[in-house]
Amino acid sequence: MDVQEVRKLDAYLKRLFGNPKIRVVPRPKKDDSAEVYIGEEFIGVLFVDDEDDDRSFQFQMAILEDDLVEQG
Repeated sequence: MDVQEVRKLDAYLKRLFGNPKIRVVPRPKKDDSAEVYIGEEFIGVLFVDDEDDDRSFQFQMAILEDDLVEQG
């Protein structure tokens, strides 16, 4: 995943979710994925899928049970 591709994904996710705080950040020493943040909070990883000459991206986000507990 090169810098230009990361920028395109960053702009796409900001438009898709209407949230300018979303950031796509390259991963150190990895060229097949990037990290996704909202503000400073890490929310998931985007992976490149190059099978069958059809490039696409998979977003993986883990949600912990503790995150589902209502605050207050």
